[in-house]
Amino acid sequence: MCSINTLDSRNLLKKKLRHVAIIMDGNRRWAKEKGKFFILGYQAGIKAIHRTINFAILNHIEVLSLYAFSRENRYRPILEVKLLMQLFLKKLDDEIVNFNRNNIRIKFIGDMEYFDHLLQKKIKLAEMSTIKNDGLILIIAANYGGQWDIVEGIKKIIKKIELGFLHVNEIEESTLSNVLSTKDIAPVDFVIRTGGEYRISNFLLWQIAYSELYFTDVLWPDFNDYVFKSAIEVFFKRKRRFGS
Repeated sequence: MCSINTLDSRNLLKKKLRHVAIIMDGNRRWAKEKGKFFILGYQAGIKAIHRTINFAILNHIEVLSLYAFSRENRYRPILEVKLLMQLFLKKLDDEIVNFNRNNIRIKFIGDMEYFDHLLQKKIKLAEMSTIKNDGLILIIAANYGGQWDIVEGIKKIIKKIELGFLHVNEIEESTLSNVLSTKDIAPVDFVIRTGGEYRISNFLLWQIAYSELYFTDVLWPDFNDYVFKSAIEVFFKRKRRFGS
């Protein structure tokens, strides 16, 4: 019998659950329900991130992708975006030591040029400081959009054609996969969305073509080992056919 925060690693191997991607939704609603300022919902959400990372490490998941900030989030109220960026910057400073202590390699995906120079510098420092770690790969999608990712990939392919490195007739699905922000990363097996919404919200559109999807009403700050374990148990019960 498995404990609440550990699963049988043989099941993980059998089902090939290597890469879990999570749409972390419900921080603001969690705060509103409790009569708290919205930023406290995001602070509680960070605690949920810590729990999720620890669970992934204990259960030997190779890649954990977290949708932290979409390109559309930029159009929220200016004060909200500003406070989120300040929180993001502070936590990034705090976490580098923990990432190295736990052998975590962090990778950011998204349009980093949106962020100010200080935050861009911190992001690069976090990536470079953990680049030699060979444990959990933690992908943070920040100012990210699946459509943006595909468009940027197409631009790279066009550039290769213009330089004579690629012929148009040589383009295959793998050609695009190899120029997206997740190149060299294991395919997404399982997508979890919290917060009760039933949509993908422009997250890893190309990468989740054959991923299993799981939706829960649990708001992100309340996401814990029990909810994560329950979701994975559902994954175990499914038969993946990849369209065949």
